[in-house]
Amino acid sequence: MAETWTADLRGRIDELIEEYRTALRASLDGLTEEQARARLVPSKTTLLGLLKHVTYVEGVWFDQAVSARSTKEIGIASSPDRSFTLTKADTIESVLAAHAERCERSRRTMADLSLADTVTGRGERAVWALQLQVLRELAHHAGHADILREQLLAGADPAP
Repeated sequence: MAETWTADLRGRIDELIEEYRTALRASLDGLTEEQARARLVPSKTTLLGLLKHVTYVEGVWFDQAVSARSTKEIGIASSPDRSFTLTKADTIESVLAAHAERCERSRRTMADLSLADTVTGRGERAVWALQLQVLRELAHHAGHADILREQLLAGADPAP
């Protein structure tokens, strides 16, 4: 019976992760490049930067924590702060594509692991802890994206 409960739990966690991935991607729907890059708060947080950051989050927790590969080997920023940095080459299309590719890699990596498995790439952690860490980050940033999008669509002025 406990195994059935755990299987249902894994399915529900995966569903929630997918819902937040989708919500973050959808936050860019219908926006111009300028809107996607607009800074409405003093930090580097922008809608495009949020999607770039959660792509980094996926790489850290669903690749580095499992494989022990470096951020350079994975092809992600070297720090959380740098993961928000937008380059001139970053566009809605390119960041969406990078996110989709990273999420697909995450799905493949995590598919072979059970919640009870332990990984050691960023210190010893249970797979369930990785899943919940990513779920927490995605939910957190989806909330940010909701607020930023609402401000953009209401015509908020960019932050100084």
